[in-house]
Amino acid sequence: MRSSLTVAEAIRSRRSVKEFTARAVTRPEIERLLDAAVLAPNHRMTEPWRFYVLGPEARAAYGAALGDRKGRGVADPAAARLVRQKVAREHAALPAMIVVAMVQAEDPELREEDYAAVMMAVQTLSLAALELGLGTHIKTGAIMADPAARAAAGLPAGERVVAVINIGEPAALPASKPRQPAASHTVWRP
Repeated sequence: MRSSLTVAEAIRSRRSVKEFTARAVTRPEIERLLDAAVLAPNHRMTEPWRFYVLGPEARAAYGAALGDRKGRGVADPAAARLVRQKVAREHAALPAMIVVAMVQAEDPELREEDYAAVMMAVQTLSLAALELGLGTHIKTGAIMADPAARAAAGLPAGERVVAVINIGEPAALPASKPRQPAASHTVWRP
């Protein structure tokens, strides 16, 4: 299903989709999303983004790393093992998963600019997915630095995971969450 949303409509309708149908996301669809992502604003044209498209085995390995982290809070070793297995299975079954990383510049100012550019690429990819009838779930957190998660994605030294994006055809669209209007976060200076 393709959409003819305007940019403003896409921004308003984007949701974090957690449930996907079994429909596979095709390589041409993923390539189209990545081609859109690299059009994000990028100060100094460093193009710091790197994309790792994970197949079922790599997704399962990433899920196992995440499951290990989640299982640490479970006292019973057998229950912890079940958590790990469940999360690994869930990740292996995802229609598509992209690990978005950035090259770590030595200059701290450039590193901050590059991080902002990569996050803009993530948002651009997420909005482009709507045009293809796809949903995304952008994930961040402590797992990004986990050595097992980095190994599952095949990240080389000198790169930082910025986000993981789960992609697929939405099985269900969550309701929008209430947000404060921009005016409540805005100060106009003379």
